Amino acid sequence: MSAPLRLMAVHAHPDDESSKGAATMARYVAEGVEVLVCTCTGGERGSILNPKMDLPDILENITEVRRQEMERAREILGVSQRFLGFVDSGLPDDETEPLPEGCFAVQPLEVAAAPLVAAMREFRPHVILTYDDDGGYPHPDHIMTNKVSVEAFEAAGDPDRYVGLGEPWQPLKLYYHMGFTRERFEALHQAMTERGIGSPYGDWIARWEDRPQKWEVTTRVPCGDHFETRDQALLAHATQVDPDGFWFVCPTGLQQEIWPTEDYHLARSLVDTELPESDLFAGIGAEQCVPAAEVSHANR
Repeated sequence: MSAPLRLMAVHAHPDDESSKGAATMARYVAEGVEVLVCTCTGGERGSILNPKMDLPDILENITEVRRQEMERAREILGVSQRFLGFVDSGLPDDETEPLPEGCFAVQPLEVAAAPLVAAMREFRPHVILTYDDDGGYPHPDHIMTNKVSVEAFEAAGDPDRYVGLGEPWQPLKLYYHMGFTRERFEALHQAMTERGIGSPYGDWIARWEDRPQKWEVTTRVPCGDHFETRDQALLAHATQVDPDGFWFVCPTGLQQEIWPTEDYHLARSLVDTELPESDLFAGIGAEQCVPAAEVSHANR
């Protein structure tokens, strides 16, 4: 390759990058891939989910605290990161409750997508990671993250769209995270049960018919060697993650043995690739990997 491959992960809030695709990013960083996390909001309205951190001084400074947590996670993963500047929409208790004025999820699509288009044209990623059209779960910011990711993927290479936001650049592949599949949780549940470890997944599996899987898994990225890095990045988000909670019930070693991949659905591809895949960059050849500076010069 004449230049490093580049991967962009688009997330709704600080901490999402560490719970979805973190081991994948750590693997590719170790292999020399340039990785940029774009975080749409500052997580200002996120609840404190770790009871040990539910303190008045943290609540009063939650925006700065979450930025500091993001910086620690970024350093652990070895990625670059930027905030896109929108305000967290929060998760309403009632779906009929109106969202806060001016928040990310109520922005017009072109307004919400513009900073991401600009980031794509500057960073020039070959591959984009994001959520599916249900957001992975129905948080309004996650759903909007899917919308802006698809919009930016389709518009960033078009010189007639988002004029003035940089030289056009067309990413080649767009993936949806598929980390929460029934198949994965059944495998972990069975392994934990057989080893006499209390499994937290039984109730999830019993209710799975209420959450049919919309997208097939097309791509499984081996990254078990980086699960410990993923866990350390997740723990860096101390207000959001209880070290004694759900995320860490299944031992890391067991996960590495039973399910050593992070899984994705290939939603868009402008290159030929053969499914199933084990590499997000499958099908991307040397001719697509010229240095960003050369592409920018050629487009002038």
